[in-house]
Amino acid sequence: MLFPTDLSAFLDLIRQHGDVVYSLMFAYAASHSLLLALFGGYAAYSGALDFGTLVVACWAGSFFGDVVRFWIGRRYGKRLLASYPRLRQAAETVARLADRHYVWMILAHRYPHGIRGIAGFAYGMSQMRWLPFLALNLIAAGLWSVAIVSIGFASGQVSEKLMSDASSGVGLVLLILFLGLSWILSRKLERVIEAQR
Repeated sequence: MLFPTDLSAFLDLIRQHGDVVYSLMFAYAASHSLLLALFGGYAAYSGALDFGTLVVACWAGSFFGDVVRFWIGRRYGKRLLASYPRLRQAAETVARLADRHYVWMILAHRYPHGIRGIAGFAYGMSQMRWLPFLALNLIAAGLWSVAIVSIGFASGQVSEKLMSDASSGVGLVLLILFLGLSWILSRKLERVIEAQR
């Protein structure tokens, strides 16, 4: 079956191609994709993926993605963003925040939507040194991967316990609630960034 038509067929496809799925999870975690990591946690609960291997793949992807963005920001940041004034302004604001609050910025930037993609570049443009960045990034990537995969795992557990197959929307509702909370927090962070300008 090339295109699965229901969730169980999709989970069977994941079981059959686990190594490829872990590689995809690594790549998506490098871009800080929350949704796929959440679904990966759900797939781990269903037995289609191994929880520990999934956490390691997301951890490594998240870590290496930010290392690459940091390096690009350090080497090419200002030149690369010169033709994108709005993006450059956002990156410079994040860099200023990172100069003052780098520990909290690195630990929290993976969660809010508005800062996720630009933060690694901005850290490279800041005064932050490589060693503290690498150490904090390793910790933050681990916390992120454990948290997101665990939330996906828990949503699978809750939806199975509370719902029958006909009404298994609790996992989806929990996922929507989590994404809504993430959106609200990202808006608040964007307001803080706007106030710093």
